[in-house]
Amino acid sequence: MTLEDKLISATPEQYGNCHCEHMLEQYKLYVEMMDRISHRRQTANGFGLSINTALLGIVGLVAARCTPTQLFVMVIVIAVAGVLMCYAWYRLVRSYRDLNTAKFKVIHAIEARLPISPYAAEWVAVGEGKNAKLYKPFSHIEMWIPRIFMLAYFVAGVYSVVMLIVQSTQGAAATP
Repeated sequence: MTLEDKLISATPEQYGNCHCEHMLEQYKLYVEMMDRISHRRQTANGFGLSINTALLGIVGLVAARCTPTQLFVMVIVIAVAGVLMCYAWYRLVRSYRDLNTAKFKVIHAIEARLPISPYAAEWVAVGEGKNAKLYKPFSHIEMWIPRIFMLAYFVAGVYSVVMLIVQSTQGAAATP
């Protein structure tokens, strides 16, 4: 079954006199729902940035009060938590991107039945996403932020493990 088959449940003749009016109202509602999805995605990004800022802030707050061993262990724990959080954030952004992509396909299909197709025309105006100089989708950019944080946590975790091993081998060598 095609998108068009699922989209149109009744012909104008089957539906009756209010077909065009109701189709336009449904289109407006659908576009509004797409906008709400975009807003929820922005909220999720804000949440992801807040959590990462808090995790990094915790390290800064307690670093001065910890022994080197405690600090290394804390960084490892926070790095693992940070990587898991960033992975969830990344998957959430990807999910919202995929949902918006599907919603735009439906909007384009609806617009094919309306007198004008502003979203379809806009997509053509930006080169259909094929020319990064004309348009770089925000979701492609925003998906890098959790990846960068993940990499930073991974590097910090590996560094802490190495430093913990170095410290324990030096401590073992110093004792007679």
